[in-house]
Amino acid sequence: MFGMSELALILLVVVVVLGIKKLPELTRSAGKAARIFKSEAKALKEQDAPAGPAPAGPAVSGTVVDRDGPSPRG
Repeated sequence: MFGMSELALILLVVVVVLGIKKLPELTRSAGKAARIFKSEAKALKEQDAPAGPAPAGPAVSGTVVDRDGPSPRG
């Protein structure tokens, strides 16, 4: 994709083309769009969440080892 230098150059060109007077309006619109996007993403995440408790995961089989017991080495 783009590196930081390319993005800085694109931003500089946008500022020169649109002018300094339009920059506050542009940033305000970008902030509003980011807030809307964030709230919509949160709503989608909540909508897709299961209604019940989360599953505990797969069961693990094995034996229980008592760590406080005598050592097998002697």
